[in-house]
Amino acid sequence: MTIARAPMHAARSAPQAPARSDVLILGGGLMGCCTAFFLRQRHGLSVTLLERELVGRQASGTNFGNVRRQGRALAQIPLANRAREAWARTPELLGEDVEFRPYGHLRVCYTEAQAQRLVEHAEAVRPLGLDLRILSAAELRRDWGLFTGEVVAGSYSPIDGHANPRIAGPAFARAAARAGAHIVEHATVATVGPDGAGYAVHTADGRRFQADQLLISCGAWSHTLSAQFGEPVPLEPRGPQMGVTEPLPWAVGPSIGVSSPIEEEGLYFRQIRRGNIVFGGGLKGPADTATVRAASRPDNILRQLRELRRWVPAFANVQLLRTWSGIEGYTADAVPVMGPSARHRGLHYAFGFNGEGFALSPGVGEVMAELIATGRSPTPVEAFSIGRFAAAGRATAG
Repeated sequence: MTIARAPMHAARSAPQAPARSDVLILGGGLMGCCTAFFLRQRHGLSVTLLERELVGRQASGTNFGNVRRQGRALAQIPLANRAREAWARTPELLGEDVEFRPYGHLRVCYTEAQAQRLVEHAEAVRPLGLDLRILSAAELRRDWGLFTGEVVAGSYSPIDGHANPRIAGPAFARAAARAGAHIVEHATVATVGPDGAGYAVHTADGRRFQADQLLISCGAWSHTLSAQFGEPVPLEPRGPQMGVTEPLPWAVGPSIGVSSPIEEEGLYFRQIRRGNIVFGGGLKGPADTATVRAASRPDNILRQLRELRRWVPAFANVQLLRTWSGIEGYTADAVPVMGPSARHRGLHYAFGFNGEGFALSPGVGEVMAELIATGRSPTPVEAFSIGRFAAAGRATAG
């Protein structure tokens, strides 16, 4: 399939956004762009999306690109299933190739205790529509031939895969714009608040936008806005540690990761068709939302390379080409915030996905569009309610 050669950021040539829309979206990451697209394509609501920089530039464009369902909390599986279905439809939905490849997702482990947890997870997710194949060390050697003797078992999801995070967000933004959404880049929010029965946003350059409904989906910056509506969320910015190697002969289709309770061991990698190995995981680096900077730490990168060679000997002499980081938002309870406000009618949230949001984004977009347009969705999201933090605060105070 040929990658569409449309301009990277359609918003630069978009018509002037109206002062008032049915829905105003703050944040042009993949989730915001997906929501804008589905609001227009499925529900026909007028949409204006405001992005401080360029769409897809922050966590949505700097992550690993996994499209996986296994290894998630059980409450996320229905959303992950829905997202996987949407990823498969991206060529017809967008008219572009975002390099989603359903080559599978494989998790391996080093100990029998970890292997037992893989088995328990497979049993727990089967009733939720996710069928995993448990593999012994001998089966891994037979089927993959990559791993050292330290690897004792694996869990394989054959229809998961990976996509290209650098092009997915802008592709959804272009599709949303073609469907009639107004995508406004370089729009820094100065103030946001209630406005009669709806909401109003003033940007730093003096523009004013109004809407009946508001979605806050600004990644690691979202909690500063939710706090203005009386719904604070404990959110910490962290920087993923990512790298890419020189091209190697094509050999590996699925994304592959180590399942381990030890953070330093939790590495993952995938090979793109050009042969390069993209990798990440393990310890996070520092990230600062005020300066919009995240560090790629040399000690972390060297640790990652050592861990990769530990379980895949073929990486012993591979050359590193580039490293990078981004800014991701991590909630205190490791559960995302998604759904309607607990305090304000017409206010919605989608943020705090703890470094695991890329794969979920098309599903998040579909569900948020349904919630905004109709007030309900067949996909359960109650476990992600922002109201849990208020409830926790009352319990602590009591």
